[in-house]
Amino acid sequence: MHILVTNDDGPPSAQSSPYILPFVRALEQAGHTVSVILPDTQRSWIGKAHIVGQDVQATHYWPPSDIPEVHSASVSARDDSKQPWVLVNSTPASCSQIGLSHFFEDRGPIDLVVSGPNYGRNTTAVFALCSGTLGAALEAACCGYRSVALSFAFFDRTNQPDVVAESCQQSVRVCEWLAKNGTWDNGQLYSVNVPVKAGVMDARVVWARMLQNQWSKGACFQEVIDAGRVEDASTEEAKLRRQESIQGGESGAVTPADDPWRHRHFKWAPRFTEVYDGVLKAGPGSDGWAIKEGETCITALRANFMHVDGFEGEIKL
Repeated sequence: MHILVTNDDGPPSAQSSPYILPFVRALEQAGHTVSVILPDTQRSWIGKAHIVGQDVQATHYWPPSDIPEVHSASVSARDDSKQPWVLVNSTPASCSQIGLSHFFEDRGPIDLVVSGPNYGRNTTAVFALCSGTLGAALEAACCGYRSVALSFAFFDRTNQPDVVAESCQQSVRVCEWLAKNGTWDNGQLYSVNVPVKAGVMDARVVWARMLQNQWSKGACFQEVIDAGRVEDASTEEAKLRRQESIQGGESGAVTPADDPWRHRHFKWAPRFTEVYDGVLKAGPGSDGWAIKEGETCITALRANFMHVDGFEGEIKL
């Protein structure tokens, strides 16, 4: 197959995007033609956004042989004997659109779009609705292409190469199975969550529903005393990774000052604990539960905002 790969974590780096390079290699080793287009920096939690008024620029990038600690364009040494990747200074959804419409035509029709592997799970509705990984896959489905959103659920941040390689092999197997056996009509796509865990290829692969959960009041944004405490996007994302690896995290809330008209500062700091507690409370059958059990799970989705039946006719005010 000709597979278009994108993500929301950006180019390879140990800190923010450790899975894209081994996954692409696993696809190529399985005999697939792989074309890669990625955001040029970390773009997590951005959903299916496009940036209006942005001068979108695409550059070619030759990936390194090993994953660098931090991404730098300077590690990309031009090699005309190899197919370069494309980096775009925009969102994951924009990468899907641009990759499908403006690049890779000389490599033949694209058979499947894979967005990921995300650095972290995309289980439950509150995660999925914010996910740039889901956003890129949804964009591809809206363009009429078969697409899979692939997420790696890690339980620590060691990312041992042999364990990551097994998760990549499992992901290739799942994507190939879906391409052959999945149904793809009317904007259908699949969200796949794979544990980064030794033995994952021997564990079950299950269909799972997406747990329909909600954030509680105050669960997503943390007030900070001064704006200097909010780091750049990559650093803040790394902090979230640490919280996710322990399935929790501290709230870090501060006591508001006395002046009610003061300027106030906030940062995105979701409390993962209540999501995991909600998974336990809901019990078996959900995507979150399957990952807790160390199983690979597949959730079938449609790229739409579905209306609720039962509301018809004229409204008399």
